[in-house]
Amino acid sequence: MNWWWVGVAVIADIAVYCWHGLRWSLLLRPVVPVTFWQAVRAIYVGLFANEVLPFRAGELLRCYLLTRWTGLLFSVSLSSVLIERIFDGIWLCLCLLLTVKYIPFPRQMRYLVDGGYLLGTLVMVGALLLAVAMYRRHQTHAVLSGKTWQRHLRVLIDDLHLIGHSRYLYLAFLQSLPYLLLQVIPIYASFLGYGFPLSLGVAFALMVILRLGSIVPQAPGNLGLFQFLTKESLERIFNVDPAEAARFSLVLWGIVTLPLLVTGFVALSVTGAGLIELRRAAHGHASELSKSRLAD
Repeated sequence: MNWWWVGVAVIADIAVYCWHGLRWSLLLRPVVPVTFWQAVRAIYVGLFANEVLPFRAGELLRCYLLTRWTGLLFSVSLSSVLIERIFDGIWLCLCLLLTVKYIPFPRQMRYLVDGGYLLGTLVMVGALLLAVAMYRRHQTHAVLSGKTWQRHLRVLIDDLHLIGHSRYLYLAFLQSLPYLLLQVIPIYASFLGYGFPLSLGVAFALMVILRLGSIVPQAPGNLGLFQFLTKESLERIFNVDPAEAARFSLVLWGIVTLPLLVTGFVALSVTGAGLIELRRAAHGHASELSKSRLAD
């Protein structure tokens, strides 16, 4: 291993989530001022939770932390994450189309392309629903009565209206592309560190495949699926020796996961609360929101 390139991969991976924090704080700026460090700390606590808890529990946890620190409405925090995912989905689908155009996928891996088309459909539906909430506020208010949960929904729609009519929404959308492309650098630097003579284009294609795989709820730390997709992609698409592809899948997982665990643990320690405690509080917050909608 060339440890200089491993260091580059680690620093680039940290930069990815710092950029994520910048985008999240920018997206929420019309509603409530969120500092860069608040956003990054919440993201890293959520990432740490995703690595040790199943089914991406960290997404809910980071929304709760930002709500607790800033007074932001919990439903708005959740909606901002949904907007992020829609932005990421749009750019990821475009990157997949580019990858498929220049790289022939073997028949055994066509499920990735089919999954990309399904993702594109879901993204378009989600974008349409959000657009209605953001740009048709008066029409949406008209169909809501005065019930408790619908009053909460009106507040959510008002906040989404603020986000939708702010230039920061479009800036956040544009920032989503470099956020995605930055994730190529840790993979390419890992290639160089391991001694693989693979190009930046291969790293780009592998990033797209791994991002598609990360959408599926899975075991903590992406154990299993991450290694499987890395090995299968390198072996079947790029003709890497199977044994080398299997070893590299573990190396790449360690390079992108271990620094995340360390940084996430530090961010969690700064909050002064335990992970299980925060998880219970976040689920309680989500349950209260659901109960208020069902009360009437």
